[in-house]
Amino acid sequence: MAKGTAGKPDKQVKAAAKSARRQASKERRTQLWQAFQMQRKEDKALLPLMIGTLVGTALILFVIGLFFNAEWFLLPFGVVLGALLAFVLFGRRVQKNVYAKADGQAGAAAWALDNMKGQWRVQKAVAATTQLDAVHRVIGRPGVILVAEGAPHRVKSLLAQEKKKISRLVGDTPIYDVVIGNEEGQVPLSKLQRHLTKLPRNIDTGRMDTIESRLSALGSRAGAPLPKGPMPAGAKQRSVQRTVRRR
Repeated sequence: MAKGTAGKPDKQVKAAAKSARRQASKERRTQLWQAFQMQRKEDKALLPLMIGTLVGTALILFVIGLFFNAEWFLLPFGVVLGALLAFVLFGRRVQKNVYAKADGQAGAAAWALDNMKGQWRVQKAVAATTQLDAVHRVIGRPGVILVAEGAPHRVKSLLAQEKKKISRLVGDTPIYDVVIGNEEGQVPLSKLQRHLTKLPRNIDTGRMDTIESRLSALGSRAGAPLPKGPMPAGAKQRSVQRTVRRR
């Protein structure tokens, strides 16, 4: 009897966990379908490209199979691989569309930094103006990166002030500065994450922790609050991108 009593809660926990997983899976499918419908309306080439990728990949493997008398064996693999490539294509075009809409809007760089994968410590709007120009601080393996968004003539002084302030606390740790934009010497919003990941690795995670604790005492000196995202649908699009990455 005791064994049965003890096992009952365990079954309830497993059933609750299974139900939660089922609900999460349903939500992901709903998000993906909504994202597909939104993207399909704005991107007329999406569906033909996805179908072409699926059919083309299956056809290539089928033709390869003809040379080995295994065309019907390779065809299912071609269909599965084609579906996977079509899904990757969909995810990239969604991401490209999101960045295109966000480009030039206040808070876009902060939103992009917030979606970075890996060991990045992001502190948004450590310095800002009432015109919504801002400098965000990122601590990572390269060192300290200051990312500025806004009017170049205003963020230049913000960057200089912030760099001078933190240089006294981080010692010989490298400090990089990045200005978001499409002009010469600037980094486009869509390439920000790639730009940061290509920076050399100069410090380890222990050094990152030390720097983070030192800089946390500086607090935030923002002149004006930034939007939570570059667009009203920013949160939804971010959720879609995470769902795509999980799949």
